Parts: sequence; C-alpha cells; structure tokens
Amino acid sequence: MNIFTTKNLPLFITKELEQLHKTIGPIMVKTSKYLFWSFPLITISLFNLGFLLFFMPFTSESIPSLVIYSIVGAIGFALAKEARFKKKEIESISSTYIIDRITKSDVVTEGRQQDYITRLKSQPKLALHFFIEFLNEEKQKEQRNLYS
Repeated sequence: MNIFTTKNLPLFITKELEQLHKTIGPIMVKTSKYLFWSFPLITISLFNLGFLLFFMPFTSESIPSLVIYSIVGAIGFALAKEARFKKKEIESISSTYIIDRITKSDVVTEGRQQDYITRLKSQPKLALHFFIEFLNEEKQKEQRNLYS
C-alpha cells in the first residue's frame, strides 16, 4: 500500500488516507527498519560464508568465523521473515479499517457496501483502490443528496 502518493487526489480522499496511515504508520516504520537491516546482514553473511567455505582452506581457526557469519545470516533472515509478517499485519489492519469505514457510511446503500466488502476480501491487494472507489461513490451520492 503506497499511501504517500496522494498529490493528485481530492482532499476528502487524502484525509481518509491520512487516518488510515495513522493506524498503520508505526507498524510500517518497524517493517522498514527490519527490511533495512535484513538485506545487508544477509548479504554480508552469505558473501563471507561462501568465501570461507569455497575459497579458504578449512582449518580449526575458521570455525569461529563460520559460526559468527552463520549467526549474522540467521538474524538477517529472521528480520526478513518478521518483515513479511508485519506486512501481512499491515494488510489485515488496513482491511479492517477500510471495512469499518465502509460499514459506517450512511450515504452508500447496504448492497453497495456489501459489494465493496466482498471485493475487498476477495482481492486484498487492491484494497486501497477499492477504498478510493468507495470514497468517490460516497462523495458523489452526498453531493446528489445535497442538491436534490
């Protein structure tokens, strides 16, 4: 979910996306840190382990280096896996927020709300697109009701 590209969006959509960002922002920061640290740790570990195993003669003096680089690699892979879990958590929290927001709408009919919710549950990767589509429909119906 790329929330930061809201330059060309109307103000009412930007406000809703800012509310969504407030709920998932802290988790996004953690995920970014985990990904930031996992890549260098994995790269350094794999490079040095490969060098030690394939290009250096095996001696008892190289065992501590192998253990250290293995631990560094394990930490890197653990951070990468935790980042994947955090991404799924972000997706879950944002879907819950969007579904709650859709059900709280008084303007859009129950049928259309259920349509958006089923589309959101069947294709969670497009949640932001469906949410923006819902907000546009809600705003149009509000304006129609205002002028009728």
